[in-house]
Amino acid sequence: MFFTYLRRELRRRRKAALVVASGLALGIALVIVVNSVASGMGQAQDKVLQSLYGLGTDMTVTKAADPQEEGQAQRPRFRFDAQDSGSDEEQSSDRVMVQGFETLASSTVAEVGAQDGVSNAVGGLSLQVVKVSGQFTRGQFQQGGGADFDVNSYSVFGTDVTEPELGPLTSSKITSGRTFTSSETDAKVVVADASYAKEKELAVGDTVTIKGVEYEVIGIATPESGDAAANLYIPLKQAQTLSDSADKVTTIYVQATDSQQIDAVKSEIQKNISGTTVTTSADLADTVSGSLSTASDLATSVGKWLSIVVLAAAFLVAGLLTSSAVSRRVREFGTLKALGWRSGRVTRQVVGEAVVNGLVGGALGIALGLAGAYVVTAISPTLQAQLGGGGGTTGPGGGGFGGGPGRQAAARTLDVALTAPVSVTTIALAVALAVTGGLVAGAFGGWRASRLRPADALRRVE
Repeated sequence: MFFTYLRRELRRRRKAALVVASGLALGIALVIVVNSVASGMGQAQDKVLQSLYGLGTDMTVTKAADPQEEGQAQRPRFRFDAQDSGSDEEQSSDRVMVQGFETLASSTVAEVGAQDGVSNAVGGLSLQVVKVSGQFTRGQFQQGGGADFDVNSYSVFGTDVTEPELGPLTSSKITSGRTFTSSETDAKVVVADASYAKEKELAVGDTVTIKGVEYEVIGIATPESGDAAANLYIPLKQAQTLSDSADKVTTIYVQATDSQQIDAVKSEIQKNISGTTVTTSADLADTVSGSLSTASDLATSVGKWLSIVVLAAAFLVAGLLTSSAVSRRVREFGTLKALGWRSGRVTRQVVGEAVVNGLVGGALGIALGLAGAYVVTAISPTLQAQLGGGGGTTGPGGGGFGGGPGRQAAARTLDVALTAPVSVTTIALAVALAVTGGLVAGAFGGWRASRLRPADALRRVE
């Protein structure tokens, strides 16, 4: 009887039911789109952060360089042997320098790893190589004698090959060849960034020379987002040898046991290991500016508040329309009560109709929300993320997360495509909102229906 009457009443009042369902649908669709866009913003920001510090890293430990007085900054110096032969010979010289921060003792890695809340810690050494090559031309001044030299600079990162799950290399995918094996701790092998390999026409099996030492290219790494952390990656021990930095690292990459306790772990490290600076991914996220940051703020603040306002308005309108519909059905409900229907039964009938309207609105809202999210994903608007503007969190060379090699913070901008993924949680939220909207509308109408008396029906008889 309940469902039969429910079906007949909904069919008889299709227009009113559609108006209520449409209002709820718009509110629910807006919630889905806003949540999906906010999720896409989070994924875009994660891509930006992973391009800086690598997948799985929660924080980095570094030691800031001591301020140098004016005129004390070290400059790279190059020496060339004088040639006394008649032929002009090409000469070259490499200068390998530790880049960015002061070095830390390798033993600090173990100290950090022993702190409460630390799951894993691994050290890395960031280097900058400046190569000067060319030749002196013998001859008289009037005949054009002189020198022609080329200066080439590139970044090298020494990575702990025994801990491949942490560090900047984890933000890149090996697209040719292979990565390091745990036995290559002191091997003369190198993984090249794809852009650098293309520029220098390097392929797997080729060799590159750093400070007179030949390294075999065993793999080509392509960054999955953003720029590469370094041009070349070599085993940490080899990097220490090249830079005369035995048992030294510039950066310690840390993974916490619980992502919810990162701030506590940061405080623990800073308290127990003096002279270090701990930078978390949240610290770096605060330095991300540009359209990505602006759009993220809009999605998380303005968008969510707009969703709340629209939903509240939709619930209120649905409730008022349901209550108004009850007022127009005084004769019907009064007659039903005269026939023996109790107030509770009348109320359940009204609430049942409102819940069905809510579910229909939820279905329409989910369809509209999915369509909106699909449109955003199909268009994939490009957002820009400018990095490194928040002093104190930049890495070697002036940018990056706590010591990522080779950063140029002031002018570094990444383009990120925005998507709007719809999660199961978002769909569940939409269903819950649909049911809630129906219950709210039913509460208005049910309260109005429960107050009707059989005598009210008689007063409406013409």
